[in-house]
Amino acid sequence: MNYWLIKSEPFKYSWDQMVADNSTFWDGIRSYGARIHLKAMQNGDICLFYHSNEGKEIVGLTRVIKEHYPDPTTEDEQWVAVDVQAIKPLKKPVKLETIKASDTLSSMALVKQSRLSVGPVQEFEFEEIMKLAQTTL
Repeated sequence: MNYWLIKSEPFKYSWDQMVADNSTFWDGIRSYGARIHLKAMQNGDICLFYHSNEGKEIVGLTRVIKEHYPDPTTEDEQWVAVDVQAIKPLKKPVKLETIKASDTLSSMALVKQSRLSVGPVQEFEFEEIMKLAQTTL
C-alpha cells in the first residue's frame, strides 16, 4: 500500500462534500508531475485530504477505489482521474505550519513541491501525521 496527499480548495470541493458524496472521481489535474502520481495510485492506497488556500491543513483520509482512467472533464487523452472514497476525518487536523516546523515532516512533497496538487507521502510521514492528528487508520 502507498500513501498520497490530494489537495482541494474548500470552496471548490471540501472535506464535508467528500463525506457527503462518500466517493468521487479526482479529476481536473493538469500538472504533469501530479499526473505521474495519479497513474501510480493503486486500489487500496490511502490519501490524506488537504484543504489548500483556506485552512491549509490535512483534514481527512480517503482510499483509492478505482485506478487511473481518462479524465472525463477533458477530451485530451493525456489527462487521467482516479476514484477515491472517504474513510474518516482526522480527530485533529494537521496544519501546514505544524508540518513545516516538524523535523520529521519538513521534507514532505507538500512542503518541497507546494504547488503539486497530488503528491506522494512516505510511510514514516504518514505515521507522523497520524500521531499529530491523534487518529488511527
